[in-house]
Amino acid sequence: MSKIYNSIIETIGNTPIIKLNSIPEKSIHEFYVKLEYFNPGGSVKDRIAVALIEGAEKRGDLKPGGTIVEATSGNTGLGLAFVAASKGYKCIFVMPDKISEEKRAILAAFGAKVLITPTAVAPTDPRYYVNVAKNIADNTKNCFYANQYHNIDNRERHYKTTGPEIWQQMDGKLDIFVAGAGTGGTISGVGRFLKEKNPNIKIVCADPVGSILYDLFYHKKIVDPPAGYKVEGVGEDFLPENVELQYMDDFVKVTDKESFLMTRELIQKESLCVGPSSAMSLVGAIKYSEKIKEKKKFLVVLPDSGKAYLSKVYSNKWMIDNGFLTEKEVGQVFNKVDDYQNYYKEIGI
Repeated sequence: MSKIYNSIIETIGNTPIIKLNSIPEKSIHEFYVKLEYFNPGGSVKDRIAVALIEGAEKRGDLKPGGTIVEATSGNTGLGLAFVAASKGYKCIFVMPDKISEEKRAILAAFGAKVLITPTAVAPTDPRYYVNVAKNIADNTKNCFYANQYHNIDNRERHYKTTGPEIWQQMDGKLDIFVAGAGTGGTISGVGRFLKEKNPNIKIVCADPVGSILYDLFYHKKIVDPPAGYKVEGVGEDFLPENVELQYMDDFVKVTDKESFLMTRELIQKESLCVGPSSAMSLVGAIKYSEKIKEKKKFLVVLPDSGKAYLSKVYSNKWMIDNGFLTEKEVGQVFNKVDDYQNYYKEIGI
């Protein structure tokens, strides 16, 4: 029996879980992935967008006709933008300049104002995107600063909805849960729920090289200073309140190159068009699995769609320019987009 929804917001959640069949090769383990790009805004951040906005409405922090301000790598902004559009709010988003053109364009299409700040600045720098967003919020009337990094409505949404959803879908049969941590809401909220259901489930965080979270987990301090990396929306150069390290059992470092190459492998071998942070989490899961001798069930969260990265990871030129592929590798492994008339000549038509 079909169901008619009252608004686009009601379609958030209940995203599918599928079993991987080709990646990784020759592993004794089973790998399952949760496809968050099935959310209407295309990412896991749709889930928290509703929580942040509805929480603010209940508290009186967001009033009719108000403006939502947020520092975002794109996906939370998009979630907030489409929820805000359905509720009649305005949006201002501040993004670091490494964010893809596709993300900037879709936010603008929703009517949001998008401000771009430099990526390679310290969190104490006034140009740092979070600081710019805070400054705008402090100087804008009838404004709500969503504050996804420190607003606990974020992780509570995942604890109350995403965690139970995963438990039900997997029928409680899960050994290791793997995700990245940007704000930390997904891995902390889901991790807490799963630990309450079964303390033996391992919660593993995949962290990009350049993020400080790995050091904070293992050493309780920053050993390697934060460094730039190109994977978007994951890892941090500060500790968000939504990152609850006590619910995590291990961290795995993943390089940009590993993430970008796996992104391409996923679409060609599993038909999954996802973003680099999704591939990064899968690489982390595979690395972690290699030291486990008994067969286990892994579940990896794939946060968003690859359609927001067509000009980056799915562009041969961008991959070559950034040192992740060579011209020879592109020709041998990855398809080029060629003029059909040239192709006709090659095959003699």
